[in-house]
Amino acid sequence: MCGFVGMIALSGANTDPSVIQQMSAVLRHRGPDDEGIYISGPVGFGFRRLSILDLSPAGHQPMFSRDRQTVLVFNGEIYNYLELRRELEDLGHTFDSSGDTEVLLHAYLEWGRDCVHKLNGMWAFLIYDLQQSKIFGSRDRFGKKPLYRYRSADFIFFASEIKAILASGYYRGGANWNVASKFLLYGDLSQSEQNQQTFYTAIEQVPAGSAFEVDLQGQYHEWRFWSLADLSGSNIMNPTQSFSEIFEDAVRLRLRSDVPVGIFLSGGLDSTSILCTWTKISDDIFDKSRNSLLAFSYQAKKYDESIYIRDAIAQTGAQLIPFTPDPCKILNTLEQFIWYQDEPVHSIPAVITFELSRMAASHGVKVILNGSGPDEFLAGYHHYFTNYWYSLFREGRTREAWQEICSYCFAHDENPWTSLSKSLYYQLRAEIDRVSACRKLLRLKRWRRLRKHPWFTPVLSEHLQIEDDECIELDLNSVLKRSVERAPLPLYLRIEDRNSMAHSIEARMPFLDYRLVSLAFQLPVNWKMRGPWNKYVLRQAMYQRIPESVRNRLDKMGFPTPIRDWFANDLYEPMQDLLGSQAVRERGIYNLAKIQNDLKQHKQGKINITDQLFNLAQFEIWCSVQKAYFARERG
Repeated sequence: MCGFVGMIALSGANTDPSVIQQMSAVLRHRGPDDEGIYISGPVGFGFRRLSILDLSPAGHQPMFSRDRQTVLVFNGEIYNYLELRRELEDLGHTFDSSGDTEVLLHAYLEWGRDCVHKLNGMWAFLIYDLQQSKIFGSRDRFGKKPLYRYRSADFIFFASEIKAILASGYYRGGANWNVASKFLLYGDLSQSEQNQQTFYTAIEQVPAGSAFEVDLQGQYHEWRFWSLADLSGSNIMNPTQSFSEIFEDAVRLRLRSDVPVGIFLSGGLDSTSILCTWTKISDDIFDKSRNSLLAFSYQAKKYDESIYIRDAIAQTGAQLIPFTPDPCKILNTLEQFIWYQDEPVHSIPAVITFELSRMAASHGVKVILNGSGPDEFLAGYHHYFTNYWYSLFREGRTREAWQEICSYCFAHDENPWTSLSKSLYYQLRAEIDRVSACRKLLRLKRWRRLRKHPWFTPVLSEHLQIEDDECIELDLNSVLKRSVERAPLPLYLRIEDRNSMAHSIEARMPFLDYRLVSLAFQLPVNWKMRGPWNKYVLRQAMYQRIPESVRNRLDKMGFPTPIRDWFANDLYEPMQDLLGSQAVRERGIYNLAKIQNDLKQHKQGKINITDQLFNLAQFEIWCSVQKAYFARERG
């Protein structure tokens, strides 16, 4: 788990070592334990190390093959590195270190660019193959580890974070107002295979699940090595057993560490499943007298999950460390938070996990397990139920669909006829969406509505790029695939990475083992949802493994915050000050009188504009961070 930068000079010049040094210097938080630099003619690599496996100097990067014809910089963890090492040793390879970096290097030497198919883990890496005069790179299947690229006429840059590219001194872009306008007008931070833009013009993400080669003349070739589209249904004889076995192995692999490991515990199904599975297998991995199991938990009076957390703690014996946020401190943290994130986020809970990571670091923890992922591929949000019922209707399973609606509504005290009407509306909407003319009409109406947004002048909407029409499938599996590949999971993974690495902590997500996700997308929809239950196969797999109070929970909280009250009270005056600032007035995109009036209405409890206020606040902070950064660079 680290940070790296890369640079290729395209005009026959040599890479300047000082540029690599200043780029990697701003990534120190990603790797405070060691650093390294490699320069060879037009190619330069810089590296910052966070030591997790093999803490000795043998894990130093950039790492070289014995003939020094292959050079690697790598951020992430290859969880199955021990298994791969044994396979490579059987093929004649020998190793000088005990970590996963050297295993990755030898995997490339043995299998070339096909090595990525062998890896189970999270990664972004660059490999300079001097014999082929090419750089080979890749990003893991779900994009857990970041990798950005920027190309000018004379250089190609790669980096683990955007700020490192800005620090090169060669970036000549600025705010990407197409991305910014989508965010401000309707809160969109989604991405697609075709759209890997960031808030910075011309700085893009390398897509998740992809690999690429680039030669020293700048010829760039990229391909997808893994995609959910490649998965298809199959006859899984015992889904519960299969899920349970893979999940337990996923947790086991992610407990491989030479430094202390902790967990973020919410009281929900996902994190509790990890914690209880951890304690079930920990006797084979840890010396308990040397390692105490620390569980860090967000606490809020208005959203009390303590009963579920207590049950999990009682079963596992973990040591609970609670965190209760201070709203004023949260606001004061935003500038620092946005600097680490490089871009705005979706909501205030992202700042909560930032502070949780800070707390974990203060307790000496360097690896954190969390429950990210199953909400997106196992239908953990309640709005997915409508997609589930629609899927059953679409397959002609009308009686089953009605029974499922009634079962859900009985448990949740809702009207089944209302839920039925929602499902029928989905069917109508899906059919309408298949007609190209209807999609164009709806897009036009949306465009006109955005042009008249009461908070913004037409100047903002003029930056929006008109995107191609797309027929959106509403069956459950299609919606879940979009959740994993476009939104919200890619955004959540970006936030998890920056929040943890800001405090030099590695975040591991057992549920995002690709074997588990692959299994989920091969199961029928009624193994994801059934009756009143979401994440059904997980609930079945955790029978008699986690507290029944948690396994049978129907509600979901995540990391909710009373931010509506914060903006009406503690944060009201700071927001007034922000709206009255010179920078906001000169931005030229706001209808300030309307926003200020709505803020007063919010304080009085007449309306709720929490999300809009938070988005505006963090966007302005992002603008100020960006301005200050470029002022330093140009100064």
